[in-house]
Amino acid sequence: MIDTLKEIIWHQFGASIDMLENAIAMCPEELWDNNDKFWYNAYHCIFFLDYYLTLEPEKFTPPPPFSLSEFKSAEMPERTYTKEELITYTHFCRNKCHDLFAGMTEDIANMRWKNEWRDYSIMEIIIYNMRHVQHHAAQLNLLLRQGMNDAPKWVSKTKVNL
Repeated sequence: MIDTLKEIIWHQFGASIDMLENAIAMCPEELWDNNDKFWYNAYHCIFFLDYYLTLEPEKFTPPPPFSLSEFKSAEMPERTYTKEELITYTHFCRNKCHDLFAGMTEDIANMRWKNEWRDYSIMEIIIYNMRHVQHHAAQLNLLLRQGMNDAPKWVSKTKVNL
């Protein structure tokens, strides 16, 4: 049963990540750093995607050139990240998510993921994370529709298998 669930959840989580990447890739330069801060909304989502995929959150460190600025509520990152940087970070997170599912066991699924605000099982933080990604992918799609009257198509299932 766990293998079936792993595959189903991976296909849907992977689709959410695909939709996030598609929105980032479609964003024209004029919307990237306008008043709605498309890039920052995308970065926030990817940063927390990475964080919530970390089995031991107290050991989390994002890859360079990213920092821990998202943990400081009133602080923006040091600079505007480029589309290429955020797409590369998305690929990093997709691989991290894929590898988590590929190695998922019942013991890992039942481990606790704890920080000062949450105490979830690994499986629950995965579902929470997927909802967070889809929320922001939808937000980015709305910004694209408002800014250029277009948005990427719905992804029903990721093409990357476990």
